[in-house]
Amino acid sequence: MRYKIFISSVQSEFAEERRVLTNYLSADALFRRFFDVFIFENLPAKDQNPQTAYIDEVKKCDVFILLLGKEYGFEFLDGTSPIQQEFETATKNSKYRIAFLTNDNGSDRHAKTNNLIRQISDHIIYNTFSSPSELLSNVYSALINFLSDKGELRHEPFDKSPNHDAELEDLSDDKIEWFIRRAKAERNFPLSISDGKEKILTHLNLLNKGKVTNAAILLFGKQPQRFFLTSEVKCAHFHGTRVQKPIPFYQVYKGNLFELVDQAVDFVLSKIDLAVGTRTRSIEAPTAYEIPPDVIKEAIVNAVAHRDYDSTASVQVMLFKDRLEIWNPGTLPPQLSIETIKNSHGSFPYNPLIADVLYYARYIERMGTGIEDIVEKCLNLGLPEPSFAIRDGFVSIIYRKPEIAFEKVKEKSNAPVNAPVNAPVNAPVNTPVNELWERLVFVINNDELPRVDIMQKLQLEHKQNFIKNYIQPALKLGLIEMTIPDKPNSRLQKYRLTDKGKELKKEIK
Repeated sequence: MRYKIFISSVQSEFAEERRVLTNYLSADALFRRFFDVFIFENLPAKDQNPQTAYIDEVKKCDVFILLLGKEYGFEFLDGTSPIQQEFETATKNSKYRIAFLTNDNGSDRHAKTNNLIRQISDHIIYNTFSSPSELLSNVYSALINFLSDKGELRHEPFDKSPNHDAELEDLSDDKIEWFIRRAKAERNFPLSISDGKEKILTHLNLLNKGKVTNAAILLFGKQPQRFFLTSEVKCAHFHGTRVQKPIPFYQVYKGNLFELVDQAVDFVLSKIDLAVGTRTRSIEAPTAYEIPPDVIKEAIVNAVAHRDYDSTASVQVMLFKDRLEIWNPGTLPPQLSIETIKNSHGSFPYNPLIADVLYYARYIERMGTGIEDIVEKCLNLGLPEPSFAIRDGFVSIIYRKPEIAFEKVKEKSNAPVNAPVNAPVNAPVNTPVNELWERLVFVINNDELPRVDIMQKLQLEHKQNFIKNYIQPALKLGLIEMTIPDKPNSRLQKYRLTDKGKELKKEIK
């Protein structure tokens, strides 16, 4: 959240101090994230009474800083000065007020300035200064206190800190219920949905003194990006080996952390090569992606779980012709290095509460084996060893080798492999065939399959994405049909190929 500072003083005094304060607050790495500064020198020329304009700015500010010296300044007909009216406006409008007084002899001050100081002392504790540098130090301390009071500065990990803008009502009951079902199945989670939201959140340490924590919002929030705008994941697909505009495919995903992971993984799987084998060894045709879905998911989960959520940047998933890059605004803990993360090491999660909940849902393991597993699975499949780097954040680079998918399927089926289901990166730009429809046609084959089985065959997780990007287009084009068309939402619903879908499959082969 951004806050506005209004610096008030007699115009003929403290020109140097106003300049020093404004420049410092605008340049400091911490304060520039939170504050915009207004001083009367910044007021643009306009047809408006200056004092009326200043009073309007006081009403709009969050922090009112008053600098007092010897002078009282210009007096209006009622005998008050601009600084007097500005302080009274700040008081009336309940602004956060900070006053600083020069170390001058009181007898040298204007009588009305001394009266204003006595008035101020009835409301707040003021401080004194004798130089711009001392004033700067005092303002620094005061603004740190302000940010701490607002909950912007924490003495606890980000994910454990209470969010003062959120309530229990901002958490989704459906998302918590989904988590309970999954955690019970995956890790034998001890609580059930009947235990109630507060008990579940307390068990997961997602309440802090009765307040919803940042972790709770990111994991179960109805609209997490309303509180953390950059918690979204940006996905892009480039046909070449470098970032180049226009971007052929670009998508920004929003939602809770589970949804972000599932959507980002599905995005990558929809763009990389998939091979489909024959049924010579099994009643099901084997399938294989050129990059193991587990590797993709592990890398994306790491980026989402261990990123710095105070950063104004978002996780980026970029697919190039020769590699997949996953970047997050974070860094390694001091106990680890680029070399040590590739081997067995301790677990030092950046956001421990988030990691704990992801563990229960089996999105991650607790033993710090994520990077080691990525490297091992890629090497076992015959892919080049992934690389990792600190580059304005942490980046994982997984190299592509499309022919791996077809080799793997050939091993599984021990028979000729159906024609590769190519993503556009390996096809002419004007290819008339949509690769997602091809995948549906091959996976459904001559069977009647429910949605969950099709998703499982394609190793996709996000229901809405699957329906939008796979099922709906295929239905619209008449490639598949429902077995119960009169009840599209029936739990018994299945899908099968139409004659048009079967013809498409022959054409692809």
